[in-house]
Amino acid sequence: MSDAYRILGPADAPMLIVGDHASNRVPSGIELGIDPRHMDEHIAVDIGVGRVAELLVEGGGFQAILANASRLVIDLNREVDAPGLVPLTSDGIAIPGNVGADVAARIRTLYDPYHAKVEELAEANPTPFLLSIHSFTPSLATRPEEERPWHVGVLYNEDERAAPVAIAALRAEGLTVGDQLPYSGRLLNATMNRHAEAHGRHYLGIEIRQDLIGDDAGQRRLADILRRTVATVSQTLQNPGV
Repeated sequence: MSDAYRILGPADAPMLIVGDHASNRVPSGIELGIDPRHMDEHIAVDIGVGRVAELLVEGGGFQAILANASRLVIDLNREVDAPGLVPLTSDGIAIPGNVGADVAARIRTLYDPYHAKVEELAEANPTPFLLSIHSFTPSLATRPEEERPWHVGVLYNEDERAAPVAIAALRAEGLTVGDQLPYSGRLLNATMNRHAEAHGRHYLGIEIRQDLIGDDAGQRRLADILRRTVATVSQTLQNPGV
């Protein structure tokens, strides 16, 4: 395990899970200067995603690369020159330790190694399928009037091949599904833009509402649903005329 990522599952698995925000860990030598309770909240980690990925890997057919540093340290799902790569605030919470941070060092030790490893794992598979998993908070503190009723969202940028298949499959599971909701993949899709869309690789970008995967039962339910959904999407994309 490195400061930048942890790898789960066998190298020959046909599916690769990518979890950009799966950890709330703060590497040694970095001080964020916030109340520790915030490190268990959505601003620091995509709640439930790490365990859902572990369950998918345990069930077979998946390998996973999961971030090993909090998104408050560096946001791996942003372009390297994007605002908010090292956030100064998140959902109304100031991150004083990031003021004047050595951003170049965080890029060198966390961002670059993570993305290099994602690319290495994707390249090693002759027919890669990437499953990007994130989770979203049911309610933002800074926008309490905003309703977020979706159970899951399907996100994508220019490659729309997986979206309609996934949306139909998820709705068939009884879920309320957002198409480019709670936000658009045309705005926030950096990792999949880089490792999937830029290479024409098949992928599925999923956002899960955090209250659905906050406990073991919910995590197992959504892992099972994702397993079935990915199988449907992958088979459809590989055999488009069938």
